[in-house]
Amino acid sequence: MTAPAMPTPGFGAPVIRVPDGGAPTIVHLTSEYSPFARTGGLAEAVMGLANQQVKDGANVVVFVPLYRSVRDFAPDLAPLGRPIRVDLGFRSEEVRFFREVQPPAGPKVVFVDIPAAFSRAGLYGESGTDYADNARRFALFSRAVLDGIPRLIVGPVLVHAHDWHASLALMYMRTYGDLRERYATTPTVLSVHNAGYQGHFPASMLNECGIPPEVYDFRHLEWYDRINFLKGGLTFADMVVTVSPTHAQELCTAGGGFGLHEVFQWLGSRFSGITNGIDQTLWDPTTDEQITAPYSRSDLANKARCKAALQRSFGLPQRRRTPLFGMAGRMVAQKGLDLVLNSQLVWNLDAQFVFLGAGEAKYERALLALAKARPRHVGVQLDFTDRLEHRLIAGADMFLMPSQYEPCGLTQMRAQRYGSLPVGRRVGGIADTVQDDTTGFLFDAYLPGALDWAISRAVARFADLDGWTVRMDTAMQQDFSWERSAAAYAQVYARAIDTVHARA
Repeated sequence: MTAPAMPTPGFGAPVIRVPDGGAPTIVHLTSEYSPFARTGGLAEAVMGLANQQVKDGANVVVFVPLYRSVRDFAPDLAPLGRPIRVDLGFRSEEVRFFREVQPPAGPKVVFVDIPAAFSRAGLYGESGTDYADNARRFALFSRAVLDGIPRLIVGPVLVHAHDWHASLALMYMRTYGDLRERYATTPTVLSVHNAGYQGHFPASMLNECGIPPEVYDFRHLEWYDRINFLKGGLTFADMVVTVSPTHAQELCTAGGGFGLHEVFQWLGSRFSGITNGIDQTLWDPTTDEQITAPYSRSDLANKARCKAALQRSFGLPQRRRTPLFGMAGRMVAQKGLDLVLNSQLVWNLDAQFVFLGAGEAKYERALLALAKARPRHVGVQLDFTDRLEHRLIAGADMFLMPSQYEPCGLTQMRAQRYGSLPVGRRVGGIADTVQDDTTGFLFDAYLPGALDWAISRAVARFADLDGWTVRMDTAMQQDFSWERSAAAYAQVYARAIDTVHARA
């Protein structure tokens, strides 16, 4: 995998270069990457950024564990070189690297094969329980990638790790003697997609993960007598990014920093927020083959057909002017299910509500009970599919996003592209991408009454057909492409390069 000459970059994305004039290969370390392995927005976010970086002229390599799920999408894999042995703690593991036999154009994806760690039914656990050895699994992945990079990539690299699963790679690079020398001038960036998940493990895992005891202190990896992988990544990274400017501010507060607010504050100017993008060719109602019928800003007639088809598929009456609210994703506390289930309007309003996605058992049971109590107003589908998500977004009039916190969120961007106005809480990326009473409806307090206030405002606006059409048109014009985000990341990369060479 040699690094080719870089062509002219795209929208506002400067070519990043190291001091000797070379263009570094951007190396992403991630536990999820769409479509091969995903549980949420992380997989799509890394994929979207990597794809845009290639379009902008960069050489990009993505390392992801070889889970069982990978072979559902890439059944034909070819080995990259010979197996290697990776020493971690008191044990050694054989590691192999694979790629697709016929990879599509775009980033080069390398699958890290450690069968004992990743040949399992789940990514992080099964039946709602995490795997007991997750600390060692992802420590092995991080350590293996660092040994694989010089074997697979020629020339300088920039290492971009994502979330706690890859955070230890940044610590290994700066503490292990051989790696410290090898990567002395390698810039590093850490993206925090969801700081609510930090990788907390007992101190007894230090040896299993090959963590030097001198970095198990309050300055680095120790957090209330436990190992904190994410904290380690934050303290060793040259630059840190989270996935929206508002969420970057929230993480620096005691109420929004998940116990790491002082670390985020300590980072100072090395910490910033860059809003994720979406693939606007995939999420485009004019060309979307997964919806009932295409429509556009200039011709919205088929949106009514999409709504009627959605109502039929969920057994709801086909009432064109009855407001229909959708909600899709993981049905968990973070997404605001407590507000939804305690909303007076969800239980009593003459409107329709369609919920798509699985999650915590208590919320699944509660949503099914709600649908049973209001069969003409509520539909629930626990089996999430991409096709159903597209059809729900196309058919809904409004989309619920009453999140406790939302680092970025992708659904509110997709919904606006389809003229389905978000009703969301003014947090994180929702605050950055939804214009209140213009492209959606926002509320502040995490209270059922606050959600009801936003729903009632949306319903009142929906009653004015001409005014609603104007709002739909404005929402569908919004630009949520990855181009601007990738250009902002290029600036972060340039600062990371300056930082590491100033230090050297």
